[in-house]
Amino acid sequence: MSVAARVDSDTQLARLLQIGVVLEEVVEARAARHYQQLPADEREPAIEALLEDARVESADHRDRLEGLVAALDADSIPFEDVSELVAEQYVPPGDTDGVLYDQLHGEETAYKFYADLITAIEEGDSQFSVDREHLLTTLRELRDDEAAGVEEVARLMGSTDGGGGDA
Repeated sequence: MSVAARVDSDTQLARLLQIGVVLEEVVEARAARHYQQLPADEREPAIEALLEDARVESADHRDRLEGLVAALDADSIPFEDVSELVAEQYVPPGDTDGVLYDQLHGEETAYKFYADLITAIEEGDSQFSVDREHLLTTLRELRDDEAAGVEEVARLMGSTDGGGGDA
């Protein structure tokens, strides 16, 4: 996913932040479903904790992004709408490795999105209806959380049987 070279208006910023909301909603919806769909003999407490942390973190990120969207006087997409789409359009991974790879992909996608959005805002000189420093600080915190999530998933993949061998 690529972000525009620069973010020049409140409308463009709101749309990009809404993409972030949807990314977080997808990660949250998937994390909530993944573990429940694994056979009991493939469940591990560390993976369960990772997915629960991802779900809670994504909900927090979504709330923070929705606050920025609201400050721009734009509407966000309700979580229930995205959650239903994920349930209908998504084939869950069938094993522990698949769950971890899917979670890694979600974390990496969100990290790249936030990194690109920060760069696009920094490279422009546009003024927005929200405080620029607050906006950038929030986005940097979300990006850093995603980077930590990538590291945690990668660490867990390396410590589970078969999870880190062929990545």
